[in-house]
Amino acid sequence: MDRLTDAGALVELLGDWTTAHGPLYRKLAGAVAKCIDAGDLRAGQRLPSERDLAKLLTVSRATVVAAYDELRGGGLVDSLRGSGTRVATRARPKSSGSDGRVPGGRATSIFQRLVDGPGEIISLAMAVEPAAPELTEAIRDLAGTDLDDLMADVGYHPRGYPPLREAVADHYAELWLPTTPDQVLVTTGAQQVIGLVAQMYLRPGCTVIVESPSWPGCLDVFRAAGARLVGVPLDEEGIRPDHLAKAFADEKPVLAYVMPTFHNPTGALMSTGRRQRVAELAAKFDVPVLEDNAYTGFVSRDGVAALSPIGAFARGNAEILTVGSMAKAVWGGLRIGWVRGPSAIIERLARYKVRADLGSPVLDQALTARLLPKLSDIAAARGDILRQRLDHLQNLLTDRLPSWRWRTPDGGSALWIELPDTSAQIFAQVALRHGVELVPGSATDPSGGHDNYVRLPFTLPSDVLTELVHRLALAWNDLRRHGPVGEVPGPII
Repeated sequence: MDRLTDAGALVELLGDWTTAHGPLYRKLAGAVAKCIDAGDLRAGQRLPSERDLAKLLTVSRATVVAAYDELRGGGLVDSLRGSGTRVATRARPKSSGSDGRVPGGRATSIFQRLVDGPGEIISLAMAVEPAAPELTEAIRDLAGTDLDDLMADVGYHPRGYPPLREAVADHYAELWLPTTPDQVLVTTGAQQVIGLVAQMYLRPGCTVIVESPSWPGCLDVFRAAGARLVGVPLDEEGIRPDHLAKAFADEKPVLAYVMPTFHNPTGALMSTGRRQRVAELAAKFDVPVLEDNAYTGFVSRDGVAALSPIGAFARGNAEILTVGSMAKAVWGGLRIGWVRGPSAIIERLARYKVRADLGSPVLDQALTARLLPKLSDIAAARGDILRQRLDHLQNLLTDRLPSWRWRTPDGGSALWIELPDTSAQIFAQVALRHGVELVPGSATDPSGGHDNYVRLPFTLPSDVLTELVHRLALAWNDLRRHGPVGEVPGPII
């Protein structure tokens, strides 16, 4: 790994370090110290050179030199001629979580934002919205009719609340994927499915095929299990089948992870023909496929009808697990997801699930069972709002940042934007000082193939989108001048 890549990894760990108080060099020193305390930087580990770190942070080299001096004064780093600056061998991390930091990984800044809240910046780490109004109606309806019967329930359903499993089965039947309740496992969100699948399938040194780019939170789960990630490129129809076949043949993976419906972050909708081809390749090479359709409830630009999951095309020995969730379609606080697959595989996954939490909250499952039949109507209502916000954001970008390039997504919640001849990691540091937190493309692609991309959610209200683009334009102009930006402005929101 070259030193610039090392610097990039450190920049991701630092997060929104410029929003702290004090001189710039002390903010940087404090952020590095937190990484050492959290154990993200280990004793003896070499830090990036002053020049490389200054380049990615878009600060002067003197700022980094002063920060390293501050850390040396605190006994946290040592510098020796010819060997650079390293974390001091006497530096020891504090107990895990004692500093309030989320453990390291490519999605660290995203998950850290969930913990910390938005603060004084416009954070694009998450594409979230308030709850759909149908959720309030479902809560009132549940309280007024079925609550007594529900309270008489035992409350433990490791495989899922039976009425919800039946509702999920009916949902897939409408998508031409015949399903029985014993083929469904209810989970605490789609993210838990990823974790359970990783526990069951992955071992240190194994290979997982992923799309390039992909969702950082899932990539972190696979890495934590010791897997080696191999990326396969996308086109406008989804994952490239020619590259996928080659990866299956050459890499002998134990799992493939894809997002066919409104891919995150590109917003692409995998075509029916492409879904069928992925299922055929899965059967031919005997590779289990995990298809994540957590964005199913979002709007399609051209009103594309709901497509059958990849699992609907499974033939022979194809082992395909289909994931769904209510978090994106209805509300992030409704942490209910599910996975559909062969009954024998679901039975095995249920054993991991019961060991994890004995079962997801029954009240949430009962609400989901009521909402799932209305999912298409909920998506349609949200779609009108999202289309307006998407059009507004694209018009603003065309006017203020005409050199940026993107493809209007088929659906989902964000634009995937290519920055001309610019590292997104570098631009993210400049944007942060203008009050915007970006997720650079390097977090989505371990190969480095999307280092000049950023993800811009359009779920924010129109007035916030207007202010967002204004700040991004200021940051872009500053970066074009090749000069480090000064201190963080005062309170922003």
